[in-house]
Amino acid sequence: MKTDKNKQILIDQLRKTPIIQIACEKSGIGRATYYRWKKDDAKFCENADEALQEGSLLVNDIAESQLMSAIKDKNITAIIFWLKHHHPNYATKVEVTARLKADNETLSPEQEALVTKALQIAALIPKVKEEEKHDT
Repeated sequence: MKTDKNKQILIDQLRKTPIIQIACEKSGIGRATYYRWKKDDAKFCENADEALQEGSLLVNDIAESQLMSAIKDKNITAIIFWLKHHHPNYATKVEVTARLKADNETLSPEQEALVTKALQIAALIPKVKEEEKHDT
């Protein structure tokens, strides 16, 4: 079937070029068709996602190879990039200076509610259901 062949052509192209627009153009298949196939065909969706992942890994390998070449060519920007991302002594550091209040200070009910809400928003503590609020 022609559609199955076109789907395979597009999947093969996504493995080489993991950018949907470019893969569609190189395959002669419209983006809308790609997204319709993804929505309507679970197997195509799975294969396309897998192909995009494989293609991304390929591009990463190529980029790392180019980075190594740039480092060998004594490109200072490439050297700095590598060190910042692969050596703890060169990593970007953030220093935080704070003054802590004594442990025996208590929060007002308003302050406590504000801190609880902030922690819930940050998903550091679970949100309390409405029924549980009334039980306390």
